[in-house]
Amino acid sequence: MIIKIVLLLLFFTVTVGVGVFCRKHTASVGDFVLGGRNVGPWVTAFAYGTSYFSAVIFVGYAGQFGWAYGLSATWIGIGNALIGSLLAWVVLGRRTRIMTKHFESATMPDFFAKRYQSEPLRIIVSVIIFVFLVPYSASVYKGLSGLFSMAFGIDFVYCMIGMAILTAIYVMVGGYMAAALNDLIQGTIMLVGMVAIIWTTLHSQGGLMDAMTEMSKIENPVNPEFQGVYTSFFGPDPIGLLSVVLLTSLGTWGLPQMVHKFYTIKSEKAIKTGTVISTLFALVVAGGSYFHGAFGRLFVNANADGSVAFDQIVPTMVGGNLPDVLIGVVVILVLSASMSTLSSLVIASSSTFTLDFLKPLFFKNMNGKMQIMSIRILCGLFVLLSVMIALRPNQLITSLMSLSWGALAGCFLGPFIFGLFWKGSTKTAVFAAFLSGIGINVSNLFLHFTTPVIAGAGSMLVSLLIVPIVSFVTPKLAAQFVEETFACYDEKIMAAHKLVLNEDEDQ
Repeated sequence: MIIKIVLLLLFFTVTVGVGVFCRKHTASVGDFVLGGRNVGPWVTAFAYGTSYFSAVIFVGYAGQFGWAYGLSATWIGIGNALIGSLLAWVVLGRRTRIMTKHFESATMPDFFAKRYQSEPLRIIVSVIIFVFLVPYSASVYKGLSGLFSMAFGIDFVYCMIGMAILTAIYVMVGGYMAAALNDLIQGTIMLVGMVAIIWTTLHSQGGLMDAMTEMSKIENPVNPEFQGVYTSFFGPDPIGLLSVVLLTSLGTWGLPQMVHKFYTIKSEKAIKTGTVISTLFALVVAGGSYFHGAFGRLFVNANADGSVAFDQIVPTMVGGNLPDVLIGVVVILVLSASMSTLSSLVIASSSTFTLDFLKPLFFKNMNGKMQIMSIRILCGLFVLLSVMIALRPNQLITSLMSLSWGALAGCFLGPFIFGLFWKGSTKTAVFAAFLSGIGINVSNLFLHFTTPVIAGAGSMLVSLLIVPIVSFVTPKLAAQFVEETFACYDEKIMAAHKLVLNEDEDQ
Protein backbone atom coordinates (compact mmCIF):
# COMPACT_ATOMS: atom_id res chain seq x y z
CA MET A 1 0.00 0.00 0.00
CA ILE A 2 2.86 2.38 0.78
CA ILE A 3 4.33 1.82 -2.67
CA LYS A 4 0.99 2.51 -4.36
CA ILE A 5 0.43 5.67 -2.32
CA VAL A 6 3.94 6.98 -3.06
CA LEU A 7 3.45 6.43 -6.80
CA LEU A 8 0.07 8.13 -6.65
CA LEU A 9 1.36 11.17 -4.76
CA LEU A 10 4.28 11.49 -7.17
CA PHE A 11 1.87 11.43 -10.11
CA PHE A 12 -0.39 14.06 -8.51
CA THR A 13 2.57 16.31 -7.77
CA VAL A 14 3.89 16.20 -11.33
CA THR A 15 0.42 16.72 -12.81
CA VAL A 16 -0.41 19.78 -10.74
CA GLY A 17 3.14 21.10 -11.13
CA VAL A 18 2.81 21.07 -14.92
CA GLY A 19 -0.49 22.94 -14.63
CA VAL A 20 1.09 25.66 -12.50
CA PHE A 21 4.13 25.87 -14.79
CA CYS A 22 1.92 26.35 -17.85
CA ARG A 23 -0.17 29.09 -16.25
CA LYS A 24 2.15 31.75 -17.67
CA HIS A 25 1.37 30.48 -21.19
CA THR A 26 -2.37 31.19 -20.90
CA ALA A 27 -2.38 34.95 -21.39
CA SER A 28 -4.98 34.82 -24.17
CA VAL A 29 -7.94 32.69 -25.18
CA GLY A 30 -5.91 31.29 -28.07
CA ASP A 31 -3.19 30.22 -25.64
CA PHE A 32 -5.69 28.60 -23.28
CA VAL A 33 -7.65 26.73 -25.96
CA LEU A 34 -5.04 26.04 -28.68
CA GLY A 35 -1.66 26.38 -27.00
CA GLY A 36 -0.98 29.26 -29.38
CA ARG A 37 -1.09 26.86 -32.38
CA ASN A 38 2.53 26.18 -31.56
CA VAL A 39 2.50 22.60 -30.29
CA GLY A 40 5.33 20.34 -31.43
CA PRO A 41 5.04 16.88 -33.04
CA TRP A 42 5.65 14.68 -29.98
CA VAL A 43 3.34 16.67 -27.74
CA THR A 44 0.61 16.79 -30.41
CA ALA A 45 0.87 13.05 -31.13
CA PHE A 46 0.73 12.06 -27.48
CA ALA A 47 -2.10 14.53 -26.86
CA TYR A 48 -4.06 12.82 -29.64
CA GLY A 49 -3.32 9.30 -28.41
CA THR A 50 -3.93 9.91 -24.73
CA SER A 51 -7.15 11.78 -25.45
CA TYR A 52 -8.25 8.77 -27.51
CA PHE A 53 -7.69 6.09 -24.86
CA SER A 54 -8.75 6.11 -21.22
CA ALA A 55 -10.22 3.91 -18.50
CA VAL A 56 -13.20 3.49 -20.82
CA ILE A 57 -11.03 1.46 -23.20
CA PHE A 58 -8.78 -0.29 -20.68
CA VAL A 59 -11.52 -1.21 -18.19
CA GLY A 60 -14.94 -0.95 -19.86
CA TYR A 61 -14.49 -1.80 -23.53
CA ALA A 62 -11.59 -4.23 -23.08
CA GLY A 63 -13.51 -6.07 -20.37
CA GLN A 64 -16.87 -6.30 -22.12
CA PHE A 65 -15.71 -6.90 -25.68
CA GLY A 66 -12.78 -9.09 -24.67
CA TRP A 67 -15.38 -11.28 -22.95
CA ALA A 68 -17.72 -11.17 -25.96
CA TYR A 69 -15.24 -11.68 -28.80
CA GLY A 70 -12.17 -13.30 -27.24
CA LEU A 71 -8.85 -12.74 -28.98
CA SER A 72 -10.59 -11.31 -32.05
CA ALA A 73 -11.27 -8.21 -29.91
CA THR A 74 -7.66 -7.27 -30.72
CA TRP A 75 -9.00 -6.19 -34.14
CA ILE A 76 -10.67 -3.27 -32.36
CA GLY A 77 -7.29 -1.98 -31.23
CA ILE A 78 -5.81 -2.53 -34.69
CA GLY A 79 -8.71 -0.60 -36.20
CA ASN A 80 -8.14 2.22 -33.71
CA ALA A 81 -4.50 2.42 -34.85
CA LEU A 82 -5.05 2.19 -38.61
CA ILE A 83 -8.36 4.05 -39.02
CA GLY A 84 -8.66 6.15 -35.88
CA SER A 85 -5.02 7.29 -35.86
CA LEU A 86 -3.09 6.68 -39.11
CA LEU A 87 -5.84 7.54 -41.60
CA ALA A 88 -7.20 10.33 -39.42
CA TRP A 89 -3.83 12.10 -39.46
CA VAL A 90 -3.24 11.46 -43.17
CA VAL A 91 -6.73 12.48 -44.33
CA LEU A 92 -7.71 15.18 -41.84
CA GLY A 93 -4.54 16.54 -40.22
CA ARG A 94 -3.22 18.93 -42.83
CA ARG A 95 -6.58 20.08 -44.23
CA THR A 96 -8.01 20.70 -40.77
CA ARG A 97 -5.02 22.82 -39.77
CA ILE A 98 -5.12 24.84 -43.03
CA MET A 99 -8.85 25.56 -43.16
CA THR A 100 -9.28 26.28 -39.43
CA LYS A 101 -6.34 28.70 -39.66
CA HIS A 102 -7.95 30.29 -42.75
CA PHE A 103 -11.13 30.91 -40.75
CA GLU A 104 -9.16 31.66 -37.54
CA SER A 105 -11.36 29.06 -35.82
CA ALA A 106 -10.48 27.91 -32.33
CA THR A 107 -13.46 25.57 -31.89
CA MET A 108 -15.61 23.21 -33.94
CA PRO A 109 -18.78 25.36 -33.60
CA ASP A 110 -16.87 28.36 -34.95
CA PHE A 111 -15.61 26.28 -37.87
CA PHE A 112 -19.13 25.09 -38.77
CA ALA A 113 -20.57 28.60 -38.48
CA LYS A 114 -17.94 30.09 -40.81
CA ARG A 115 -17.65 27.18 -43.23
CA TYR A 116 -21.42 26.96 -43.77
CA GLN A 117 -22.16 30.69 -43.22
CA SER A 118 -24.71 30.05 -40.49
CA GLU A 119 -24.58 31.61 -37.03
CA PRO A 120 -27.35 29.29 -35.71
CA LEU A 121 -24.95 26.41 -36.37
CA ARG A 122 -22.52 27.92 -33.88
CA ILE A 123 -25.11 27.79 -31.09
CA ILE A 124 -26.46 24.35 -31.95
CA VAL A 125 -23.04 22.70 -32.25
CA SER A 126 -21.84 24.19 -28.96
CA VAL A 127 -24.90 22.82 -27.13
CA ILE A 128 -24.55 19.37 -28.72
CA ILE A 129 -20.89 19.19 -27.72
CA PHE A 130 -21.48 20.25 -24.13
CA VAL A 131 -24.44 17.91 -23.63
CA PHE A 132 -23.01 14.76 -25.23
CA LEU A 133 -19.45 15.03 -23.94
CA VAL A 134 -20.78 14.80 -20.38
CA PRO A 135 -21.75 11.08 -20.56
CA TYR A 136 -18.36 10.27 -22.10
CA SER A 137 -16.63 12.04 -19.24
CA ALA A 138 -18.89 10.18 -16.79
CA SER A 139 -17.88 6.85 -18.32
CA VAL A 140 -14.20 7.73 -17.77
CA TYR A 141 -14.81 8.50 -14.09
CA LYS A 142 -16.77 5.29 -13.68
CA GLY A 143 -14.01 3.14 -15.15
CA LEU A 144 -11.36 4.93 -13.15
CA SER A 145 -13.18 4.63 -9.83
CA GLY A 146 -13.63 0.87 -10.15
CA LEU A 147 -9.90 0.31 -10.51
CA PHE A 148 -9.12 2.68 -7.64
CA SER A 149 -11.55 0.87 -5.38
CA MET A 150 -9.76 -2.40 -6.13
CA ALA A 151 -6.28 -0.99 -5.55
CA PHE A 152 -6.87 1.12 -2.45
CA GLY A 153 -10.07 -0.25 -0.92
CA ILE A 154 -11.64 3.21 -1.03
CA ASP A 155 -15.30 3.77 -1.86
CA PHE A 156 -15.62 4.63 -5.54
CA VAL A 157 -17.53 7.83 -4.68
CA TYR A 158 -14.47 9.31 -3.01
CA CYS A 159 -12.27 8.10 -5.87
CA MET A 160 -14.37 9.99 -8.40
CA ILE A 161 -14.47 13.15 -6.32
CA GLY A 162 -10.68 13.08 -5.90
CA MET A 163 -10.08 12.59 -9.64
CA ALA A 164 -12.56 15.34 -10.47
CA ILE A 165 -10.80 17.84 -8.22
CA LEU A 166 -7.37 16.98 -9.67
CA THR A 167 -8.60 17.30 -13.27
CA ALA A 168 -10.29 20.61 -12.57
CA ILE A 169 -7.18 22.06 -10.92
CA TYR A 170 -4.61 21.45 -13.62
CA VAL A 171 -6.88 22.17 -16.57
CA MET A 172 -8.37 25.34 -15.06
CA VAL A 173 -4.90 26.62 -14.19
CA GLY A 174 -2.81 25.64 -17.22
CA GLY A 175 -5.27 25.22 -20.10
CA TYR A 176 -4.47 23.27 -23.26
CA MET A 177 -0.69 23.42 -22.91
CA ALA A 178 -0.83 21.95 -19.39
CA ALA A 179 -3.07 19.16 -20.68
CA ALA A 180 -0.79 18.52 -23.67
CA LEU A 181 2.44 18.37 -21.64
CA ASN A 182 0.79 16.11 -19.10
CA ASP A 183 -0.36 13.95 -22.01
CA LEU A 184 3.27 13.46 -23.05
CA ILE A 185 4.22 12.32 -19.54
CA GLN A 186 1.11 10.23 -19.08
CA GLY A 187 1.42 8.61 -22.51
CA THR A 188 4.93 7.40 -21.70
CA ILE A 189 3.58 5.81 -18.52
CA MET A 190 0.79 4.14 -20.50
CA LEU A 191 3.23 2.54 -22.96
CA VAL A 192 5.48 1.09 -20.26
CA GLY A 193 2.59 -0.01 -18.06
CA MET A 194 0.71 -1.77 -20.87
CA VAL A 195 3.66 -4.00 -21.72
CA ALA A 196 4.15 -4.89 -18.04
CA ILE A 197 0.47 -5.75 -17.54
CA ILE A 198 0.21 -8.05 -20.56
CA TRP A 199 3.42 -9.87 -19.67
CA THR A 200 2.32 -10.44 -16.06
CA THR A 201 -1.20 -11.57 -17.02
CA LEU A 202 0.10 -14.14 -19.51
CA HIS A 203 2.82 -15.26 -17.11
CA SER A 204 0.17 -16.03 -14.47
CA GLN A 205 -1.41 -18.48 -16.96
CA GLY A 206 1.86 -20.19 -17.86
CA GLY A 207 2.62 -18.07 -20.91
CA LEU A 208 0.93 -17.11 -24.17
CA MET A 209 0.46 -20.61 -25.59
CA ASP A 210 -0.94 -22.04 -22.35
CA ALA A 211 -3.34 -19.11 -22.02
CA MET A 212 -4.53 -19.52 -25.61
CA THR A 213 -4.94 -23.28 -25.10
CA GLU A 214 -7.22 -22.66 -22.12
CA MET A 215 -9.16 -20.03 -24.07
CA SER A 216 -9.71 -22.50 -26.92
CA LYS A 217 -11.45 -24.91 -24.52
CA ILE A 218 -14.18 -22.40 -23.56
CA GLU A 219 -17.50 -23.05 -25.26
CA ASN A 220 -19.68 -20.39 -26.79
CA PRO A 221 -23.10 -20.77 -25.07
CA VAL A 222 -24.90 -19.55 -28.20
CA ASN A 223 -23.17 -21.99 -30.56
CA PRO A 224 -21.42 -24.76 -28.57
CA GLU A 225 -20.50 -26.64 -31.77
CA PHE A 226 -18.11 -23.84 -32.76
CA GLN A 227 -14.92 -25.11 -31.12
CA GLY A 228 -12.26 -22.60 -30.10
CA VAL A 229 -14.52 -19.66 -30.94
CA TYR A 230 -12.73 -17.29 -28.53
CA THR A 231 -9.40 -17.86 -30.23
CA SER A 232 -10.76 -17.68 -33.79
CA PHE A 233 -9.88 -14.97 -36.31
CA PHE A 234 -13.18 -13.06 -36.24
CA GLY A 235 -14.71 -14.48 -33.04
CA PRO A 236 -18.32 -15.49 -32.42
CA ASP A 237 -19.95 -12.29 -33.75
CA PRO A 238 -18.15 -10.65 -36.73
CA ILE A 239 -20.94 -8.11 -37.34
CA GLY A 240 -20.93 -6.94 -33.72
CA LEU A 241 -17.12 -6.79 -33.84
CA LEU A 242 -17.20 -4.65 -36.97
CA SER A 243 -19.67 -2.25 -35.31
CA VAL A 244 -17.28 -1.71 -32.40
CA VAL A 245 -14.35 -1.18 -34.78
CA LEU A 246 -16.32 1.47 -36.71
CA LEU A 247 -17.60 3.26 -33.62
CA THR A 248 -14.24 3.46 -31.87
CA SER A 249 -12.13 4.08 -35.00
CA LEU A 250 -14.04 6.11 -37.57
CA GLY A 251 -15.87 7.92 -34.78
CA THR A 252 -12.74 9.89 -33.85
CA TRP A 253 -12.95 11.71 -37.20
CA GLY A 254 -16.02 13.56 -35.98
CA LEU A 255 -15.26 14.03 -32.29
CA PRO A 256 -14.49 17.66 -31.34
CA GLN A 257 -11.92 16.77 -28.68
CA MET A 258 -9.97 14.69 -31.22
CA VAL A 259 -10.01 16.91 -34.34
CA HIS A 260 -9.20 19.84 -32.03
CA LYS A 261 -5.66 18.41 -31.82
CA PHE A 262 -5.18 19.13 -35.53
CA TYR A 263 -6.04 22.82 -34.94
CA THR A 264 -2.89 23.16 -32.81
CA ILE A 265 -0.34 21.62 -35.20
CA LYS A 266 2.81 23.71 -35.50
CA SER A 267 4.38 22.57 -38.79
CA GLU A 268 4.56 20.02 -41.60
CA LYS A 269 7.07 18.06 -39.56
CA ALA A 270 4.56 17.86 -36.73
CA ILE A 271 2.06 16.17 -39.06
CA LYS A 272 4.52 13.57 -40.34
CA THR A 273 6.00 12.78 -36.95
CA GLY A 274 2.63 12.88 -35.25
CA THR A 275 1.18 10.39 -37.74
CA VAL A 276 3.84 7.80 -36.98
CA ILE A 277 3.90 8.31 -33.22
CA SER A 278 0.14 8.32 -32.68
CA THR A 279 -0.28 5.17 -34.82
CA LEU A 280 2.38 3.23 -32.92
CA PHE A 281 0.96 4.52 -29.64
CA ALA A 282 -2.51 3.26 -30.58
CA LEU A 283 -1.17 -0.16 -31.58
CA VAL A 284 0.47 -0.64 -28.19
CA VAL A 285 -2.18 0.92 -25.94
CA ALA A 286 -5.43 0.04 -27.73
CA GLY A 287 -4.23 -3.24 -29.20
CA GLY A 288 -2.71 -4.17 -25.85
CA SER A 289 -5.85 -3.27 -23.90
CA TYR A 290 -8.17 -5.44 -26.01
CA PHE A 291 -5.63 -8.27 -26.18
CA HIS A 292 -5.35 -8.18 -22.40
CA GLY A 293 -9.13 -8.07 -21.93
CA ALA A 294 -9.56 -11.06 -24.23
CA PHE A 295 -8.28 -13.36 -21.48
CA GLY A 296 -10.93 -12.21 -19.01
CA ARG A 297 -12.77 -15.55 -19.17
CA LEU A 298 -9.75 -17.23 -17.57
CA PHE A 299 -10.10 -15.03 -14.48
CA VAL A 300 -13.84 -14.31 -14.13
CA ASN A 301 -16.86 -16.62 -14.24
CA ALA A 302 -20.38 -15.67 -15.23
CA ASN A 303 -23.04 -15.51 -12.53
CA ALA A 304 -25.57 -18.31 -12.09
CA ASP A 305 -28.04 -16.48 -14.31
CA GLY A 306 -25.42 -15.98 -17.02
CA SER A 307 -24.89 -12.28 -16.31
CA VAL A 308 -21.43 -10.75 -16.03
CA ALA A 309 -20.26 -7.57 -14.29
CA PHE A 310 -18.28 -6.40 -17.31
CA ASP A 311 -16.86 -3.31 -15.61
CA GLN A 312 -15.26 -5.53 -12.96
CA ILE A 313 -13.48 -7.97 -15.29
CA VAL A 314 -10.25 -6.02 -15.79
CA PRO A 315 -10.02 -4.83 -12.13
CA THR A 316 -10.40 -8.49 -11.09
CA MET A 317 -7.69 -9.60 -13.54
CA VAL A 318 -5.34 -6.91 -12.26
CA GLY A 319 -6.10 -7.26 -8.55
CA GLY A 320 -5.74 -11.03 -8.41
CA ASN A 321 -2.47 -11.48 -10.30
CA LEU A 322 -0.19 -8.49 -9.98
CA PRO A 323 2.21 -7.63 -7.16
CA ASP A 324 1.67 -4.32 -5.36
CA VAL A 325 4.33 -2.52 -7.39
CA LEU A 326 2.67 -3.46 -10.69
CA ILE A 327 -0.80 -2.72 -9.31
CA GLY A 328 0.53 0.75 -8.56
CA VAL A 329 1.84 0.99 -12.13
CA VAL A 330 -1.54 -0.12 -13.51
CA VAL A 331 -3.37 2.45 -11.41
CA ILE A 332 -1.03 5.18 -12.65
CA LEU A 333 -1.42 3.86 -16.22
CA VAL A 334 -5.21 4.04 -16.16
CA LEU A 335 -5.12 7.29 -14.23
CA SER A 336 -2.78 8.74 -16.86
CA ALA A 337 -5.01 7.63 -19.70
CA SER A 338 -8.13 8.93 -18.00
CA MET A 339 -6.77 12.27 -16.82
CA SER A 340 -5.54 13.10 -20.32
CA THR A 341 -8.89 12.17 -21.85
CA LEU A 342 -10.80 14.12 -19.22
CA SER A 343 -8.67 17.21 -19.74
CA SER A 344 -9.37 17.23 -23.50
CA LEU A 345 -13.09 16.72 -22.89
CA VAL A 346 -13.22 19.51 -20.34
CA ILE A 347 -11.37 22.00 -22.54
CA ALA A 348 -13.37 21.13 -25.68
CA SER A 349 -16.76 21.47 -23.97
CA SER A 350 -16.10 24.53 -21.81
CA SER A 351 -14.31 26.53 -24.52
CA THR A 352 -17.00 25.91 -27.14
CA PHE A 353 -19.80 26.74 -24.72
CA THR A 354 -18.12 30.01 -23.75
CA LEU A 355 -16.94 31.18 -27.18
CA ASP A 356 -19.85 29.91 -29.26
CA PHE A 357 -22.87 30.02 -26.95
CA LEU A 358 -22.49 32.46 -24.07
CA LYS A 359 -20.53 35.14 -25.91
CA PRO A 360 -22.67 35.50 -29.08
CA LEU A 361 -25.98 35.17 -27.24
CA PHE A 362 -25.52 36.91 -23.89
CA PHE A 363 -22.10 38.60 -23.58
CA LYS A 364 -21.19 40.06 -26.96
CA ASN A 365 -18.59 42.39 -25.41
CA MET A 366 -16.86 39.71 -23.33
CA ASN A 367 -13.13 40.49 -23.32
CA GLY A 368 -10.27 37.99 -23.22
CA LYS A 369 -9.95 37.83 -19.44
CA MET A 370 -13.67 37.29 -19.00
CA GLN A 371 -13.62 34.53 -21.62
CA ILE A 372 -10.81 32.68 -19.85
CA MET A 373 -12.62 33.07 -16.52
CA SER A 374 -15.83 31.71 -18.04
CA ILE A 375 -13.99 28.75 -19.56
CA ARG A 376 -12.44 27.95 -16.19
CA ILE A 377 -15.78 28.12 -14.39
CA LEU A 378 -17.40 25.89 -17.02
CA CYS A 379 -14.53 23.42 -16.64
CA GLY A 380 -15.58 22.99 -13.02
CA LEU A 381 -19.27 22.72 -13.94
CA PHE A 382 -18.56 20.11 -16.62
CA VAL A 383 -16.57 17.99 -14.17
CA LEU A 384 -19.37 18.26 -11.58
CA LEU A 385 -22.07 17.15 -14.05
CA SER A 386 -19.90 14.23 -15.19
CA VAL A 387 -19.43 12.97 -11.64
CA MET A 388 -23.14 13.27 -10.89
CA ILE A 389 -23.98 11.05 -13.89
CA ALA A 390 -21.20 8.59 -13.07
CA LEU A 391 -22.59 8.15 -9.55
CA ARG A 392 -25.85 6.77 -10.92
CA PRO A 393 -26.05 2.99 -10.40
CA ASN A 394 -26.48 0.41 -13.17
CA GLN A 395 -24.82 2.55 -15.85
CA LEU A 396 -22.43 0.49 -17.98
CA ILE A 397 -19.25 2.26 -19.04
CA THR A 398 -19.69 1.12 -22.64
CA SER A 399 -23.30 2.35 -22.80
CA LEU A 400 -22.35 5.85 -21.68
CA MET A 401 -19.44 6.07 -24.09
CA SER A 402 -21.39 4.61 -27.02
CA LEU A 403 -24.16 7.18 -26.53
CA SER A 404 -21.65 10.02 -26.45
CA TRP A 405 -19.48 8.90 -29.38
CA GLY A 406 -22.48 7.83 -31.45
CA ALA A 407 -24.35 11.10 -31.05
CA LEU A 408 -21.32 13.35 -31.60
CA ALA A 409 -19.83 11.45 -34.53
CA GLY A 410 -23.30 10.86 -35.96
CA CYS A 411 -23.85 14.62 -35.99
CA PHE A 412 -20.42 15.89 -37.04
CA LEU A 413 -18.66 13.20 -39.09
CA GLY A 414 -20.31 13.84 -42.46
CA PRO A 415 -20.51 17.65 -42.20
CA PHE A 416 -16.90 17.97 -41.05
CA ILE A 417 -15.33 15.67 -43.66
CA PHE A 418 -17.37 17.02 -46.57
CA GLY A 419 -16.79 20.55 -45.29
CA LEU A 420 -13.04 20.02 -45.67
CA PHE A 421 -13.10 18.20 -49.00
CA TRP A 422 -16.22 19.05 -50.99
CA LYS A 423 -17.34 22.41 -52.27
CA GLY A 424 -20.90 21.21 -52.77
CA SER A 425 -21.91 20.48 -49.16
CA THR A 426 -24.76 22.67 -47.91
CA LYS A 427 -25.94 24.04 -44.62
CA THR A 428 -29.27 22.18 -44.90
CA ALA A 429 -27.36 18.90 -45.17
CA VAL A 430 -25.56 19.75 -41.93
CA PHE A 431 -28.85 20.19 -40.08
CA ALA A 432 -30.09 16.89 -41.57
CA ALA A 433 -26.98 15.13 -40.22
CA PHE A 434 -27.58 16.64 -36.78
CA LEU A 435 -31.18 15.40 -36.73
CA SER A 436 -30.22 11.89 -37.79
CA GLY A 437 -27.26 11.63 -35.38
CA ILE A 438 -29.21 12.72 -32.33
CA GLY A 439 -32.42 11.03 -33.43
CA ILE A 440 -30.92 7.56 -33.89
CA ASN A 441 -28.92 7.51 -30.67
CA VAL A 442 -31.40 9.21 -28.34
CA SER A 443 -34.37 7.21 -29.62
CA ASN A 444 -32.40 4.00 -29.12
CA LEU A 445 -31.69 5.12 -25.55
CA PHE A 446 -35.41 4.90 -24.81
CA LEU A 447 -36.69 2.33 -27.32
CA HIS A 448 -33.72 -0.10 -27.21
CA PHE A 449 -34.18 -1.29 -30.79
CA THR A 450 -30.50 -2.29 -30.94
CA THR A 451 -27.31 -2.05 -28.88
CA PRO A 452 -25.80 1.41 -28.22
CA VAL A 453 -22.70 0.37 -30.19
CA ILE A 454 -24.64 -0.61 -33.33
CA ALA A 455 -26.82 2.52 -33.05
CA GLY A 456 -23.70 4.70 -32.79
CA ALA A 457 -21.91 3.03 -35.70
CA GLY A 458 -25.09 3.16 -37.81
CA SER A 459 -25.62 6.87 -37.17
CA MET A 460 -22.05 7.57 -38.37
CA LEU A 461 -22.65 5.78 -41.66
CA VAL A 462 -25.96 7.64 -42.07
CA SER A 463 -24.11 10.93 -41.50
CA LEU A 464 -21.70 10.14 -44.34
CA LEU A 465 -24.61 9.31 -46.65
CA ILE A 466 -27.07 12.03 -45.74
CA VAL A 467 -24.76 15.00 -46.32
CA PRO A 468 -24.11 14.41 -50.05
CA ILE A 469 -27.70 13.26 -50.69
CA VAL A 470 -29.30 16.32 -49.10
CA SER A 471 -26.65 18.64 -50.57
CA PHE A 472 -27.59 17.64 -54.10
CA VAL A 473 -31.20 18.81 -53.64
CA THR A 474 -30.75 21.90 -51.44
CA PRO A 475 -29.51 25.46 -52.18
CA LYS A 476 -25.74 25.79 -52.48
CA LEU A 477 -23.54 28.30 -50.68
CA ALA A 478 -22.41 31.37 -52.62
CA ALA A 479 -19.95 30.28 -55.32
CA GLN A 480 -17.51 33.11 -54.60
CA PHE A 481 -17.38 32.28 -50.89
CA VAL A 482 -16.76 28.58 -51.58
CA GLU A 483 -13.98 29.32 -54.08
CA GLU A 484 -12.28 31.73 -51.66
CA THR A 485 -12.55 29.15 -48.89
CA PHE A 486 -10.95 26.31 -50.83
CA ALA A 487 -8.31 28.65 -52.24
CA CYS A 488 -6.54 28.34 -48.86
CA TYR A 489 -5.35 24.88 -49.96
CA ASP A 490 -3.74 26.27 -53.11
CA GLU A 491 -1.77 29.04 -51.46
CA LYS A 492 1.86 28.90 -52.59
CA ILE A 493 4.59 28.48 -49.97
CA MET A 494 8.38 28.37 -50.16
CA ALA A 495 10.05 24.98 -49.79
CA ALA A 496 13.68 23.87 -49.50
CA HIS A 497 15.31 22.67 -52.74
CA LYS A 498 16.07 19.31 -51.10
CA LEU A 499 12.34 18.76 -50.77
CA VAL A 500 11.13 20.14 -54.14
CA LEU A 501 12.99 19.82 -57.48
CA ASN A 502 13.06 22.76 -59.90
CA GLU A 503 11.41 21.50 -63.07
CA ASP A 504 13.07 24.24 -65.18
CA GLU A 505 16.54 23.13 -64.19
CA ASP A 506 18.63 21.49 -66.93
CA GLN A 507 18.54 17.73 -66.79
